[in-house]
Amino acid sequence: MASYEAVLQGVNVLGPVQESQRKILTPQALAFLALLQRTFNPTRKALLERRKLRQAELDKGALPDFLPETKHIREDPTWKGAPPAPGLVDRRVEITGPTDRKMVVNALNADVWTYMADFEDSSAPTWDNMVNGQVNLYDAVRRQIDFKQGGKEYKLRTDRKLPTLIVRPRGWHLEEKHVTVDGEPMSGSLFDFGLYFFHNAFETVKRGFGPYFYLPKMESHLEARLWNDVFNLAQDYIGMPRGTIRGTVLIETILAAFEMEEIIYELRDHSSGLNCGRWDYIFSVIKKFRQNSNFVLPDRSCVTMTVPFMDAYVKLLIQTCHKRGVHAMGGMAAQIPIKDDPAANEKAMEGVRADKLREVRAGHDGTWVAHPALASIASDIFNKHMPTPNQLFVRREDVSIGANDLLNMNVPGQITEQGIRKNLNIGLGYMEAWLRGVGCVPINHLMEDAATAEVSRSQLWQWVRHGVTTAEGKRVDKGYALKLLKEQAQELSAKAPKGNKYQLAAQYFSGQVTGEGYADFLTSLLYNEITSAGSPKPASKL
Repeated sequence: MASYEAVLQGVNVLGPVQESQRKILTPQALAFLALLQRTFNPTRKALLERRKLRQAELDKGALPDFLPETKHIREDPTWKGAPPAPGLVDRRVEITGPTDRKMVVNALNADVWTYMADFEDSSAPTWDNMVNGQVNLYDAVRRQIDFKQGGKEYKLRTDRKLPTLIVRPRGWHLEEKHVTVDGEPMSGSLFDFGLYFFHNAFETVKRGFGPYFYLPKMESHLEARLWNDVFNLAQDYIGMPRGTIRGTVLIETILAAFEMEEIIYELRDHSSGLNCGRWDYIFSVIKKFRQNSNFVLPDRSCVTMTVPFMDAYVKLLIQTCHKRGVHAMGGMAAQIPIKDDPAANEKAMEGVRADKLREVRAGHDGTWVAHPALASIASDIFNKHMPTPNQLFVRREDVSIGANDLLNMNVPGQITEQGIRKNLNIGLGYMEAWLRGVGCVPINHLMEDAATAEVSRSQLWQWVRHGVTTAEGKRVDKGYALKLLKEQAQELSAKAPKGNKYQLAAQYFSGQVTGEGYADFLTSLLYNEITSAGSPKPASKL
């Protein structure tokens, strides 16, 4: 312990620590977190400031383009990303979900190739959710996660190899306020990454895979460079060869779409490809160009993967990844089986089949599902059309995507009152669940997470800001938006169990749908409501 005393000076844990969590929040692990925070937090904060400056330029009408200063990277055909790591050669179906114990067992038992354990968009970052999630992954890696709940036994299957585990830490913008280092809240990204890596890096390698991550919400290659620096320090610190870590980057911001090659380049020894984070991507387009009337989109249901700007993004991502020898992962099928309506269920599943067929034909190497029941549908499609472990050989040299293609907002469709109410229902439904500590929620047979809630509130903001007129002939202004918000909140609250948080959700939401104030992220806006910070406990005394 004595050797950690100096490092742990200034490190405090403000959340309660249960006995079961002590194996995660050890002095050694907290010393590693402190090293990461002290080394990289200044750069993280500078990059977040850079985002604000970029937003100010976009607000004045500037449009993004491919970077002239990195043209040499894009035009150099000789460099490649790392070859696929053990357990990541074939990723044809990946399941995603939060890190609660039941989800972890069910996901690892699913008929999929990988499981993305999510500390980000499908988890509400309560202290217990974040630390217990680390406990659950620690146990899952060691195959000691079996448990009983409500008379039911949850056990990992032993009849075949389990899916490869990939962890998604929180984005660079989020903090972990329950741990402070030198008086500042810890970076949520470094907290999630650091604890999982410190405890599981060697154990995962021993078991035939490795410390693998999904990296969310980046807006530039400089943010990828920061992750690469984190990876190098982490591996050096524990004596692990560089390149053992692998990171798949979610391209879920419009600005990152212009820097895909540079992002792979920055992470190249650690890169395991890119993923089409479709809902966050739509959110980002609205958010970044929210002041620009040329970027007003119709109802969310009209913004499909085949509209010009989404189609361009997919094609460029696949071409870029395969040019550099790394995986191009497809997007999420968020549908949930509809048990009490076979006809509606078949229609929904047909939609999933069509979406997965589009992805595999486009050249994707794999795809995401949110529910184990969808795994077989996705597997059938990919097995039929992708007999090889991946499609890295599909070069898509027929594709030529320019800046205008990525910014082509020619999206047919209308803005309707039904679309407004749907957005309000999704936004309120998600925020209410999040305020209760639940990060993904089924609404109308779709698994909604932070990304879909962000699309909903950003569209509402955009429509009011630009005074659009609905298909019914109604001008969408502040008064109209607030009236519909009040109606939907009352309706949802009346149907929900007593003690629900719809009115609190509506209070926060009301400031986000008037075309005036705009929070950078809903999760940041709501975070203080779910913190449980108590009096500081010095890390050395835990």
